[in-house]
Amino acid sequence: MVDATHLICEASRLENGGTGIRFDLQWGTKSLPAFAVRKDGKAYAYLNTCPHQGTQLDWQEGEFFDESTVYLICATHGAVFFPDSGYCCAGPCKGLSLVKVPVEEHDGHLYWLEP
Repeated sequence: MVDATHLICEASRLENGGTGIRFDLQWGTKSLPAFAVRKDGKAYAYLNTCPHQGTQLDWQEGEFFDESTVYLICATHGAVFFPDSGYCCAGPCKGLSLVKVPVEEHDGHLYWLEP
């Protein structure tokens, strides 16, 4: 059961393989950078922190996908991630994963879930 939901954006703002939405999530006293993207009709969200060196992934605000729009890519060192799992399949942090942020869509909006 979810205790709280937090609005990220209108769900229609996320297009398949398109520009992602950056947002900050408040976790206790910390504000953490995060992002949401859509792939194959489903929304996914992660902390915007590469497991390689802790840098943010996007090379320009909201640009998380590679040119093929198949993978998420870290602009700093080229780590490549599956959008549906956050698993790094190539690059300097191969085998590690992005930190997933649970999300849900309802009433035309996307929310991140606080357990």
